[in-house]
Amino acid sequence: MSEDIRICFVGDSFVNGTGDETALGWSGRLCAAANAQGIPVTYYNLGIRRNTSKDILLRWEEECFLRLPNSCDSRIVISCGVNDTVIENERLRVSFEESVENIRKTLKGAKKYNVVMVGPPPIDDNTQNERIKAISEAYENEANLLNVPFIELYSALTIDNAYKKEISKNDGAHPKSNGYKKIAGIVGSSPHWWFNEP
Repeated sequence: MSEDIRICFVGDSFVNGTGDETALGWSGRLCAAANAQGIPVTYYNLGIRRNTSKDILLRWEEECFLRLPNSCDSRIVISCGVNDTVIENERLRVSFEESVENIRKTLKGAKKYNVVMVGPPPIDDNTQNERIKAISEAYENEANLLNVPFIELYSALTIDNAYKKEISKNDGAHPKSNGYKKIAGIVGSSPHWWFNEP
Protein backbone atom coordinates (compact mmCIF):
# COMPACT_ATOMS: atom_id res chain seq x y z
CA MET A 1 0.00 0.00 0.00
CA SER A 2 1.18 3.50 -0.80
CA GLU A 3 2.70 5.51 2.01
CA ASP A 4 1.06 8.66 0.62
CA ILE A 5 -2.70 8.19 0.35
CA ARG A 6 -4.59 11.47 -0.06
CA ILE A 7 -8.36 11.83 -0.10
CA CYS A 8 -10.35 14.91 -1.07
CA PHE A 9 -13.88 14.93 0.34
CA VAL A 10 -15.77 17.33 -1.91
CA GLY A 11 -19.28 18.39 -1.02
CA ASP A 12 -21.63 20.40 1.16
CA SER A 13 -22.24 21.05 4.87
CA PHE A 14 -22.78 17.35 5.57
CA VAL A 15 -19.29 16.65 4.22
CA ASN A 16 -18.03 19.63 6.23
CA GLY A 17 -19.51 18.10 9.39
CA THR A 18 -21.63 21.12 10.26
CA GLY A 19 -23.31 20.62 13.64
CA ASP A 20 -20.73 18.15 14.95
CA GLU A 21 -19.38 19.46 18.25
CA THR A 22 -16.25 17.32 17.81
CA ALA A 23 -15.53 18.94 14.41
CA LEU A 24 -14.82 15.52 12.86
CA GLY A 25 -17.94 14.89 10.80
CA TRP A 26 -18.12 11.56 8.98
CA SER A 27 -15.08 12.14 6.79
CA GLY A 28 -12.79 12.88 9.74
CA ARG A 29 -14.02 9.77 11.55
CA LEU A 30 -13.40 7.54 8.53
CA CYS A 31 -9.85 8.83 8.10
CA ALA A 32 -9.11 8.59 11.83
CA ALA A 33 -10.23 4.95 11.69
CA ALA A 34 -7.97 4.30 8.69
CA ASN A 35 -4.99 5.86 10.43
CA ALA A 36 -5.72 3.78 13.53
CA GLN A 37 -5.37 0.69 11.31
CA GLY A 38 -1.95 1.90 10.20
CA ILE A 39 -3.20 3.21 6.85
CA PRO A 40 -1.46 6.55 6.22
CA VAL A 41 -4.25 8.84 5.06
CA THR A 42 -3.99 12.58 4.48
CA TYR A 43 -7.49 13.95 4.14
CA TYR A 44 -8.79 17.25 2.85
CA ASN A 45 -12.27 18.29 3.90
CA LEU A 46 -13.60 20.36 1.00
CA GLY A 47 -17.17 20.61 2.23
CA ILE A 48 -18.77 24.05 1.84
CA ARG A 49 -22.08 24.98 3.41
CA ARG A 50 -24.95 25.55 0.97
CA ASN A 51 -22.99 24.11 -1.95
CA THR A 52 -25.09 22.54 -4.68
CA SER A 53 -24.05 20.12 -7.40
CA LYS A 54 -23.56 23.17 -9.61
CA ASP A 55 -21.08 24.73 -7.16
CA ILE A 56 -19.20 21.45 -6.87
CA LEU A 57 -19.01 20.98 -10.64
CA LEU A 58 -17.39 24.41 -10.92
CA ARG A 59 -14.76 23.91 -8.23
CA TRP A 60 -13.92 20.25 -7.67
CA GLU A 61 -11.28 19.84 -10.36
CA GLU A 62 -9.09 22.79 -9.46
CA GLU A 63 -9.29 22.09 -5.74
CA CYS A 64 -8.41 18.41 -6.15
CA PHE A 65 -5.62 19.11 -8.65
CA LEU A 66 -3.91 21.34 -6.09
CA ARG A 67 -4.00 18.60 -3.45
CA LEU A 68 -3.49 15.40 -5.43
CA PRO A 69 -0.14 15.28 -7.23
CA ASN A 70 0.61 12.41 -9.60
CA SER A 71 3.15 11.07 -7.11
CA CYS A 72 0.53 10.08 -4.52
CA ASP A 73 -2.32 7.57 -4.25
CA SER A 74 -5.08 10.04 -5.12
CA ARG A 75 -8.70 9.48 -4.12
CA ILE A 76 -11.88 11.57 -4.17
CA VAL A 77 -15.21 11.30 -2.36
CA ILE A 78 -18.08 13.31 -3.86
CA SER A 79 -21.22 13.93 -1.80
CA CYS A 80 -24.04 16.46 -2.23
CA GLY A 81 -27.69 16.78 -3.18
CA VAL A 82 -29.63 18.17 -0.22
CA ASN A 83 -29.04 21.82 -1.20
CA ASP A 84 -30.18 21.14 -4.76
CA THR A 85 -33.59 20.14 -3.38
CA VAL A 86 -34.14 23.34 -1.35
CA ILE A 87 -36.89 25.64 -2.59
CA GLU A 88 -35.92 29.32 -2.61
CA ASN A 89 -37.95 32.11 -4.21
CA GLU A 90 -40.60 29.53 -5.11
CA ARG A 91 -38.28 27.31 -7.14
CA LEU A 92 -35.64 24.65 -6.65
CA ARG A 93 -32.12 25.97 -6.19
CA VAL A 94 -31.07 23.52 -8.91
CA SER A 95 -33.58 21.76 -11.14
CA PHE A 96 -33.71 17.97 -10.98
CA GLU A 97 -32.46 17.61 -14.54
CA GLU A 98 -29.58 20.05 -14.09
CA SER A 99 -28.60 18.42 -10.80
CA VAL A 100 -28.33 15.01 -12.47
CA GLU A 101 -26.37 16.49 -15.38
CA ASN A 102 -23.98 18.22 -12.95
CA ILE A 103 -23.26 14.92 -11.21
CA ARG A 104 -22.79 13.14 -14.53
CA LYS A 105 -20.18 15.71 -15.59
CA THR A 106 -18.47 15.73 -12.18
CA LEU A 107 -18.19 11.94 -11.99
CA LYS A 108 -16.99 11.66 -15.59
CA GLY A 109 -14.14 14.04 -14.80
CA ALA A 110 -13.40 12.57 -11.38
CA LYS A 111 -12.94 9.09 -12.81
CA LYS A 112 -9.33 9.93 -13.61
CA TYR A 113 -8.88 9.49 -9.85
CA ASN A 114 -10.01 6.68 -7.57
CA VAL A 115 -13.52 8.03 -6.83
CA VAL A 116 -16.50 7.09 -4.66
CA MET A 117 -19.84 8.92 -4.39
CA VAL A 118 -21.83 9.10 -1.16
CA GLY A 119 -25.53 9.91 -1.45
CA PRO A 120 -27.40 12.65 0.43
CA PRO A 121 -28.99 12.04 3.85
CA PRO A 122 -32.60 12.84 4.84
CA ILE A 123 -33.54 15.93 6.85
CA ASP A 124 -36.44 16.82 9.16
CA ASP A 125 -38.87 17.74 6.37
CA ASN A 126 -40.97 15.01 4.79
CA THR A 127 -41.77 16.98 1.64
CA GLN A 128 -38.14 17.82 0.94
CA ASN A 129 -37.17 14.26 1.82
CA GLU A 130 -39.22 13.03 -1.14
CA ARG A 131 -37.05 15.19 -3.38
CA ILE A 132 -33.85 14.06 -1.61
CA LYS A 133 -34.83 10.41 -2.08
CA ALA A 134 -35.48 11.00 -5.79
CA ILE A 135 -32.17 12.82 -6.32
CA SER A 136 -30.28 10.14 -4.40
CA GLU A 137 -31.76 7.45 -6.66
CA ALA A 138 -30.92 9.48 -9.77
CA TYR A 139 -27.34 10.05 -8.59
CA GLU A 140 -26.96 6.34 -7.88
CA ASN A 141 -28.16 5.56 -11.39
CA GLU A 142 -25.64 7.97 -12.92
CA ALA A 143 -22.84 6.50 -10.79
CA ASN A 144 -23.78 2.98 -11.86
CA LEU A 145 -23.78 3.97 -15.53
CA LEU A 146 -20.25 5.32 -15.10
CA ASN A 147 -19.05 2.40 -12.95
CA VAL A 148 -18.45 4.73 -10.00
CA PRO A 149 -19.08 3.11 -6.60
CA PHE A 150 -22.08 4.68 -4.82
CA ILE A 151 -22.76 4.47 -1.07
CA GLU A 152 -26.39 5.25 -0.28
CA LEU A 153 -27.30 6.93 3.03
CA TYR A 154 -30.96 7.84 2.65
CA SER A 155 -32.76 4.53 3.24
CA ALA A 156 -30.88 3.58 6.42
CA LEU A 157 -31.10 7.03 8.01
CA THR A 158 -34.73 7.73 7.15
CA ILE A 159 -35.83 4.77 9.32
CA ASP A 160 -33.38 5.59 12.13
CA ASN A 161 -35.50 7.27 14.79
CA ALA A 162 -32.52 8.34 16.91
CA TYR A 163 -30.92 10.02 13.89
CA LYS A 164 -34.16 11.79 12.99
CA LYS A 165 -34.64 12.95 16.57
CA GLU A 166 -31.11 14.33 16.70
CA ILE A 167 -31.51 16.44 13.56
CA SER A 168 -34.93 17.70 14.65
CA LYS A 169 -33.48 18.84 17.99
CA ASN A 170 -30.52 20.48 16.24
CA ASP A 171 -31.25 22.66 13.19
CA GLY A 172 -33.65 20.39 11.29
CA ALA A 173 -31.02 19.23 8.81
CA HIS A 174 -27.65 18.45 10.40
CA PRO A 175 -26.93 15.85 13.05
CA LYS A 176 -24.52 16.21 15.93
CA SER A 177 -21.67 13.82 16.70
CA ASN A 178 -23.83 10.71 17.14
CA GLY A 179 -25.44 11.20 13.75
CA TYR A 180 -22.11 11.71 12.03
CA LYS A 181 -20.87 8.51 13.71
CA LYS A 182 -23.81 6.72 12.11
CA ILE A 183 -23.00 8.14 8.66
CA ALA A 184 -19.35 7.13 9.09
CA GLY A 185 -20.54 3.66 10.08
CA ILE A 186 -22.68 3.30 6.95
CA VAL A 187 -19.87 4.46 4.67
CA GLY A 188 -17.15 2.56 6.51
CA SER A 189 -19.05 -0.74 6.42
CA SER A 190 -19.84 -0.48 2.70
CA PRO A 191 -17.94 -2.86 0.41
CA HIS A 192 -17.23 0.23 -1.71
CA TRP A 193 -15.24 1.94 1.04
CA TRP A 194 -11.50 1.53 0.64
CA PHE A 195 -10.47 0.77 4.20
CA ASN A 196 -12.87 -1.74 5.66
CA GLU A 197 -11.84 -2.99 9.05
CA PRO A 198 -10.77 -6.65 8.96
